[in-house]
Amino acid sequence: MFILLLLAGFFTALIGTIAGSGGLIGLPVMLLAGLPIHSAIATSKFSNTISSFSSFAYLLRKREIRWKEAFSILPFAFGGGIAGGLTAGLLSQSTLEALAIIFLSTAFSLNFIRKSSPSQTGDTENLKGIGPFLTAIGFYDGMFGPGQATMLMHTFIYKGVSFIKSIAFTRFQTFISCSAAFTAYLYNGHFIWQAGLAFCLGSLMGAQIAVKIAGKVPLQLAKTVLNVMTLILIVKLVHSLLF
Repeated sequence: MFILLLLAGFFTALIGTIAGSGGLIGLPVMLLAGLPIHSAIATSKFSNTISSFSSFAYLLRKREIRWKEAFSILPFAFGGGIAGGLTAGLLSQSTLEALAIIFLSTAFSLNFIRKSSPSQTGDTENLKGIGPFLTAIGFYDGMFGPGQATMLMHTFIYKGVSFIKSIAFTRFQTFISCSAAFTAYLYNGHFIWQAGLAFCLGSLMGAQIAVKIAGKVPLQLAKTVLNVMTLILIVKLVHSLLF
């Protein structure tokens, strides 16, 4: 099981950092390995906390983002994450999946109404009014999680943020919301340390590789991968909800 969770963590972080929806890999594998649903989500929160901060720190050192910019979204990410983590135990899995479909469909639709296109190296544009969206995504991340990075990427790109900086913002929000949510899961006794450490180690390796190659990924290819992952996740959730 250690090797299985290690590989799952690696590919979850590798894909999730660049295009989001890495949870498509991680969560099903953990459930297949026999982890209870709440323990699987808790494991995902723990590994995302560690791996997302490691990739954010790398981009921070490369000066792709500044602390001041990152801190501007901190209250939305933390508030949403802790509220979602505390709410998770009150909702059924089908309800969470229905909410995920709504969030992802809304994020995907932004591709067709966007007024500006991001550049590979552009500075952060005006993020005024983005707070409620970040809080809602953080809330969903705290409750369930798969697809939250995709939603964040779509949101930041819609606001005109460059692809590489969108990754930096997404990694920082993921770190904050997941750490807040993990606190709630840990308090409720859902976390299994052995599984969490194996998945986390794989995630760390995957995240570091992802941020090192992200800047070399052509923008159009990155957008295509992002859209494909979004559609796959929506189809998977609809199928799960109906069947």
